[in-house]
Amino acid sequence: MSKEFFSPATLPPPVGYSHVAKVNKGTLIYLAGQVSSDASGALVGEGDFEAQVERVFANVKIAVETAGGTMADIVKMNVYLVAEVDQAELPQFRAIRDRYVNKQQPPASTLVVVSRLARPGWLIEIEAIAALDA
Repeated sequence: MSKEFFSPATLPPPVGYSHVAKVNKGTLIYLAGQVSSDASGALVGEGDFEAQVERVFANVKIAVETAGGTMADIVKMNVYLVAEVDQAELPQFRAIRDRYVNKQQPPASTLVVVSRLARPGWLIEIEAIAALDA
């Protein structure tokens, strides 16, 4: 296997992510930040966090598959969430994320709250790194 996911017992227990993703060999794919826009560039889910999260993960999936990978190949994920999103909505994010990522070997992940993203209306952006065996 070219990738290993683990969480040392001496670190806090992770919820839905791994502390460490180790790539031993293979090809790395860097995915630019994906937002809640469709193929024409139009915002999907204006003001609707759940709809935006769904679209963002769909866009990440399209990007990684276009490069020859799968969502299970993602080893690192950075999530940028605008401050206006109520933290009580994070369970919606986690439920959608868990439908897309490998829950048995989830990617190393970081969630950052930011004041805004590049365009008004975007509530979430996700960038990722995938590692392919080839």
